Amino acid sequence: MPPAKKRARTYDPGRIRTAVLTQFGTVRQAVRTLTPEQLALPTRLAGWTVRDLAAHVTMAVETVSRNLERAEPPKAELALLDWPFATAARAAGISDDTLDLAAAHPDLNALYARAEERLTEALDTAPGGRLLAARTGAITLADYLVTRTVELVVHTDDLNAAVPGLDIPYDRQALAAATRLLADALAVKAPGGSTEVRIPPYAVVQCVEGPRHTRGTPPSVVETDPLTWIRLACGRSTWTGAVEEAKVSASGERADLGGLLPLLG
Repeated sequence: MPPAKKRARTYDPGRIRTAVLTQFGTVRQAVRTLTPEQLALPTRLAGWTVRDLAAHVTMAVETVSRNLERAEPPKAELALLDWPFATAARAAGISDDTLDLAAAHPDLNALYARAEERLTEALDTAPGGRLLAARTGAITLADYLVTRTVELVVHTDDLNAAVPGLDIPYDRQALAAATRLLADALAVKAPGGSTEVRIPPYAVVQCVEGPRHTRGTPPSVVETDPLTWIRLACGRSTWTGAVEEAKVSASGERADLGGLLPLLG
């Protein structure tokens, strides 16, 4: 795991809580409209149907409620910028848990209702500094909620990609937080100042060792939109494909980020 030497930017706790609740509620409403035929469609996640994916979204927020029910750890083990690099070890277990959850809960609306109720109640009382015993490591509630924006935005995009005509909207604050966290993770993974990555309107970071600029345009520049960046960082798109489709502009000798992506396991 790369050390999180870069100081994490600050996020407004109230806005992040609202963003998580809003994005989850938006997904819940969309899932309620899906037909049995749509729920049976495959997704870009190997072995998962839309039903499996929809069930998994509840897991992304249920971990907040469940972890708050556990005893508080004695100290934090995970900084916010450590989280993207701590997810790979959990991938296989998450897939198994998702398939089991979907099989055990055929009534998705009831599953979503319970998850939303538990999340709302938990966030009404728990302070942001409360430590959670997450499987990736002990982390503050405030930081963990920022990671939930990544989960919710990524899986909203997965659902939209899987179901023709489905157009679940993205909460602006959730999209911004997810974009910024993953951009900062890139700067942690490849520290330096030779390449500037621009993801308007939410993030600009410098990364990659090499010549450092002091003014004007940096030696290498990469620019893309938030959703393309999130897809790249989470392995939903390839660097080569995004460049060929003109979804990414990259100029300069150190502008090829293909070897650094994806960031999440």
